[in-house]
Amino acid sequence: MKIAEMNWMQVEAQAAADDRCLLPIGSVEQHAYLSVCVDAILAEKISVDAAEPIGIPVFPVLPYGLASSFAAFPGTLSFSLSTYIGVVRDLLDSIHRSGFRRILVVNGHGGNSPAATIISEWLNMHPDSSVKLHDWWRAPRTMAKVLETDPAASHASWMENFPWTRLAGIEQPSHAKQEIDFARLARVDAGRKREMLGEGNYHGLFQRPDNDMLAIWSVAVGETRELIERNWD
Repeated sequence: MKIAEMNWMQVEAQAAADDRCLLPIGSVEQHAYLSVCVDAILAEKISVDAAEPIGIPVFPVLPYGLASSFAAFPGTLSFSLSTYIGVVRDLLDSIHRSGFRRILVVNGHGGNSPAATIISEWLNMHPDSSVKLHDWWRAPRTMAKVLETDPAASHASWMENFPWTRLAGIEQPSHAKQEIDFARLARVDAGRKREMLGEGNYHGLFQRPDNDMLAIWSVAVGETRELIERNWD
């Protein structure tokens, strides 16, 4: 159930019958040879795949997030932190006005971690609500499946290379990239980050067989669906 495929009267009726919903949040930023919208694509698809079979609506993904680290890569769009705080609050307020009280925020970008504090503060002003923030790719069972498949996995590597994040006609390199210096990456500006990263992969192969990726996706969908179904107190 996508909110984009509902009218306002259907949304009102749905919230009255079941006050659960999902809000995917992502980022538009460099992902090496993959789409710049990887994080938004994955956050929305995991939400829809998990929620649709159980009839829970999914709001359109918030595609933009906090991506200042990649500001030197063309195509990267980023909110300032102060703007992002207001955007997330306003979206939660709007969802609440629509009648939803149990909200699963499905995050597709590690840089969006300040959303946890925003949600915590928002909940103090809305004690009638429950909000979960779900970093889908590093949820316990999903990350365990990733590491079981190949522990050399990171940003813009094989672990984000799904059939739906790949670009037609773009060939993926066949080598595995050596792990970057994470400590140095954290202490330099976006321009020097770009020099360090090259094409943008942090570590590991650029692509693995689709069977591997679909097995990881199946675990992630199941883990996300459990969060929709359980433990809302």
